[in-house]
Amino acid sequence: MNRTLCGILAGAMPLAACVTINIYFPAAAAEKAADRIIDEVWQLKKEQDSKAQPEGSQP
Repeated sequence: MNRTLCGILAGAMPLAACVTINIYFPAAAAEKAADRIIDEVWQLKKEQDSKAQPEGSQP
């Protein structure tokens, strides 16, 4: 009895370890989030560039 129980548990452990959870994100939502992040980065860069150049000077 004890040996059989140990055998069953030993066989069940690898099966339990092979569980995979897949999470799928909608492509449109991911693309929209990426566009938002890119826009924020460009705005920060433009603000830094405008602070670096004194007013009235031409590039």
